[in-house]
Amino acid sequence: MAIEGKDDGGAGGRIRLGMVGGGEGAFIGAVHRLAARMDDHYTFVAGALSATPEKALRSGAALGLDPRRTYGSFEEMASRERRLKDGIEAVAIVTPNHMHAPASAAFLKAGIHVICDKPLTTTLKEANKLRALAQKSGLVFCVTHNYTGFPLIRQAREMVRSGELGEIRVVQVEYPQDWLTEPLEQTGQKQADWRTDPARSGAGGCVGDIGTHAYNLAEFVTGLDVTEICAELTTFVNGRRLDDNVQIMLRYANGARGALWASQVAPGNENGLQLRVYGTKGGFHWRQDNPNYLFYTPFGKPTQILTRGGAGATAVAGRVTRIPSGHPEGYLEAFATIYTEAAAAIRAARDGTRLDPAVTFPTIDDGVKGVAFIEAAVRSSAKGGAWTKL
Repeated sequence: MAIEGKDDGGAGGRIRLGMVGGGEGAFIGAVHRLAARMDDHYTFVAGALSATPEKALRSGAALGLDPRRTYGSFEEMASRERRLKDGIEAVAIVTPNHMHAPASAAFLKAGIHVICDKPLTTTLKEANKLRALAQKSGLVFCVTHNYTGFPLIRQAREMVRSGELGEIRVVQVEYPQDWLTEPLEQTGQKQADWRTDPARSGAGGCVGDIGTHAYNLAEFVTGLDVTEICAELTTFVNGRRLDDNVQIMLRYANGARGALWASQVAPGNENGLQLRVYGTKGGFHWRQDNPNYLFYTPFGKPTQILTRGGAGATAVAGRVTRIPSGHPEGYLEAFATIYTEAAAAIRAARDGTRLDPAVTFPTIDDGVKGVAFIEAAVRSSAKGGAWTKL
């Protein structure tokens, strides 16, 4: 069954959503707002859209927010919204990394569900503390590893779990980009500036920004736990304070071996996330820039091309498919799937009903794993690529 719009028959049933960050000059805020709106489960009613109050007010006005619900700080927003009869039920945290923990904590304490961008926090200590708070609150906490929302990634996951690939032996995942090939941060470009600043990004640069996506995708599809990593984090651009290229070997609990490459200095690659998984019975290959096709090869047989919504598609893929085959779905739709899955969990919490077990989205546990991966990679690289336990 494909994802549908609101299932409660009235505008009042939509989840009232707020946002922290995502104002003027931000990229990801608009993506989150589009994703939240696509399947008609949310209505955007409040925001603290910038750390600069004047910019926050301008951003709110540009987006049509009520000035009374456009806040100069997330603290003010959490405090006031919790007291309003029609206050927000969920908040999207789309700030630079260093603000994820304090903003998320403020809204959890206010009784508001959280949808947070990755990485969860800048340190593992913060991540564990935030997880304890989320568990105590009983609230929904979603981390937007959006690539897990692609239909054929859901199908690939099902194929692994049903044994179609046999025992997994090899996992290869890569995420190359080229946008930081030159010192873009020195021009004042906002996205480059904070992503290369340890105070705002954390100890990992490329490894935290996109390496965590690759790591999460491989884990989501295979269901395998990484036990040890051997990492080399490199900074190629002179004067840059964080890594811009990452090469990591992975050891899995079941004996499988893997490799992860992430780079932001690889000319010719715009957003080249791809995953290869090989087992005793076969393997498959998926690319984010051509996400409607999964190339599956049973051992000793010709390669099959499985298409989203078409030949070979399963109910797992169909459940998160919106349009017929031949009409490509992509990044925004996958992002919207995460928001829609989170909406199902929020509604179940609101109504006290049982959550459909088919609902799947990255949780705070996945966020903690991502931060643990970053810290282990940094430690391993600092020790000359020493094998480091997670």
